Amino acid sequence: MAKTLRIDVATAFPKTIECGIKESVPRIAREKGLLEVNAVDLRDYADNKFRHIDDAPYGGGAGMLIRCQPIFDCVEDLKSKIDYDEIIYVTADGEPYSQAEANKLSLATNLLIIAGHYKGVDQRVRDALVTKEYSIGDYVLSGGELPALVIIDSVARLIPGVLGDAESALEDSFMDGLLEPPQYTRPADFRGMKVPEVLRSGDPKKIKRWQLEKAIEKTKKIRPDLYRKYESGE
Repeated sequence: MAKTLRIDVATAFPKTIECGIKESVPRIAREKGLLEVNAVDLRDYADNKFRHIDDAPYGGGAGMLIRCQPIFDCVEDLKSKIDYDEIIYVTADGEPYSQAEANKLSLATNLLIIAGHYKGVDQRVRDALVTKEYSIGDYVLSGGELPALVIIDSVARLIPGVLGDAESALEDSFMDGLLEPPQYTRPADFRGMKVPEVLRSGDPKKIKRWQLEKAIEKTKKIRPDLYRKYESGE
């Protein structure tokens, strides 16, 4: 029997997570019983009647931080019931999230993602609770909910049995260290723009060779950093 990957997201804005998993691959994975996603409201763990979970940072500066108390109480409550493989914090200053990391997470059974908001979370949360920190890019978002959804989507499509074509996930960009080659579908000629003849040749060896050449060419042009890794065999 196929296992179910459980992903809990501790967030101040659970509706963002709930809306994001209602469509596309996460929805399919959940309907097949292969993925369970729970948005856990950090405000339910607030220690005040106003459900406030943030406060001004020591040392001054703009913005607010989510306090230790609601996050510690939330995580400790969840951990009393569930053994997590990783407790993830999504943050702009984390390790760059990659396909390789998505592959690792897809093998897990239980994951917890802490979605910060405002200016982030108290550093003691990161020091004491978190086992992995990921960034989805060198830019700043209002909160960690969107990065959490990125992780959920990228992992869900790797779970065996989720995608209709078992090989489609294996042929995505980054799976072999290269960007995906150009893709085409019908018609073969659209307003004078034609599909490369080799893709209509029916010769699998020629098609694979062309796809590899184009993937290398594209990666070298757009992501020279990835190309250098591919070339060196890292």
